[in-house]
Amino acid sequence: MPAADTALSFFGLALLLSFAPGPDNIFVMLQSATHGRRAGLWVVLGLCTGLVGHTVAVALGLAAVFAASVTAFNLLKMAGAAYLTWLAWQALRAPATPLSTTDAPLPGARGMYLRGVIMNLTNPKVAIFFLALLPQFVQAERGGVTVQILWLGALFIGATLLAFGLITWFAASLGALLRRSANAQRWMNRLTGIAFLGLAARLATAQR
Repeated sequence: MPAADTALSFFGLALLLSFAPGPDNIFVMLQSATHGRRAGLWVVLGLCTGLVGHTVAVALGLAAVFAASVTAFNLLKMAGAAYLTWLAWQALRAPATPLSTTDAPLPGARGMYLRGVIMNLTNPKVAIFFLALLPQFVQAERGGVTVQILWLGALFIGATLLAFGLITWFAASLGALLRRSANAQRWMNRLTGIAFLGLAARLATAQR
């Protein structure tokens, strides 16, 4: 495993990057505001599961395939863009009825978890980002490069859980107030749909 000072520096950087505006934390914010805190936390767990996949891919060298292959990169990003477009369609056609924080129907945990997993795994830029970031903190003289990469990935996931958990908490609190008004909920659904379309366009036009 990496040295303590290296691990601490990496965790601080990972925490900063997790709070920086990006597709994943915007996705968490929108889902939490629209569906509530519990649904948002399931999305966070799904996203972090996707990060486990990216960490293993870097450790095994699979992420290099997406960095080197234009076809693999484009296929994965188009799949992710199509999924985000489908979520946008769902949000735009969602009914706008006033809901209280006590009688709001909760989306299925499995569905929200899978949203997070798919959102993260279908973004090839995350794989390439991990491929570029994790090896920089590996100390070859300490041996066990694969184990060090797995440890760094675990630290990044821990920082993501902390940052995204806080985003979920505050976004869900605001969303609970907005969901009491049918008009506010209608606008929230529209803004969510537009944001998903924006994320889809951003992913579809992403370059390696």
